[in-house]
Amino acid sequence: MIRVPFDELNAALYQAMLHLGLPEERATRCALLFAETTRDGVYTHGLNRFPRFSAMVRNGRIDVHATPTLTTAFGAIERWNGNLGIGNLNGQDSMRRAIELARKNGIGAVALANTNHWMRGGAFGWQAADEGMFAICWSNTLANLPVWGATTPAVGNNPLVFAIPRAGGNIVLDMAVSQFSYGTLASYSKRGVALPVPGGYDTDGNLTQDASAIEKSQRALPIGYWKGSGLAMVLDAIAAMLSGGTATHQFGPDPLKEAGQSQVFLVIDPSNLATASELDTIADGIIDSVRHATPVDPAKPIRFPGEQTLQVREENMRLGVPVDPDIWHQISVS
Repeated sequence: MIRVPFDELNAALYQAMLHLGLPEERATRCALLFAETTRDGVYTHGLNRFPRFSAMVRNGRIDVHATPTLTTAFGAIERWNGNLGIGNLNGQDSMRRAIELARKNGIGAVALANTNHWMRGGAFGWQAADEGMFAICWSNTLANLPVWGATTPAVGNNPLVFAIPRAGGNIVLDMAVSQFSYGTLASYSKRGVALPVPGGYDTDGNLTQDASAIEKSQRALPIGYWKGSGLAMVLDAIAAMLSGGTATHQFGPDPLKEAGQSQVFLVIDPSNLATASELDTIADGIIDSVRHATPVDPAKPIRFPGEQTLQVREENMRLGVPVDPDIWHQISVS
């Protein structure tokens, strides 16, 4: 990895977006989302994801001009069609609309069909928390995770995000329902480094920390074993049913053709329930109690979800953002 200044990374991504045919305003927003994802240390879904994004624009699966359109509305919940537009822009627009609905009704929900990979789902959790909102959002995916008791993929590792506003640093949990995302597996495999804990099975059915063996077997491990498998199923069902969109079993197996995902964005505005200071007192108390837990390794203090993101963000803005030199060369000379 090499480090480049954030502004340089953002500018190079902006130029790359223009070369893909994105209009200027959309290129600006999309580039910034990719750059901020990389800046915050989610390298697998930032710059490292750009080659796949580019390939899907070129093969026609992503329409760079399409924007979401409203299909049905009732009270605080709306159903939107993403029209196979750019996933992270559709996600940002959907979260913005859910926030607007929450400001009006106390709670807001957008169910989005026919969209594309949202890249870093946590971006939309941070978006809501920065506006003082609680949020839950998730997306389904193609089948890339075996249902518990099976050896072949039948459910998605559907990313799930929880966001809690807090003056001392938002609490944001951004996770897949597999122990490791496939982007993370690819990163460990490329570096030839063992996973910190078992992440799936090899072709002989043995739990392993070898990322390349899991990629080969396609038997990633659900979080919580059967519990993660069940969670994947219900997230898929709710997203597809509320949005009227595609369910996991309807996607083909080719990741470069994974278009038409279903997503849900739920937002709660707490401003009429309690003051921000009251909510902060509760959140701070919870974090303080967790910090008093005895760590396994004294050199590794207990963190709350999102805390490392804030630390990595500060470091990368100060020292430069780590980037894969091969991918950086591809976009910086394009």
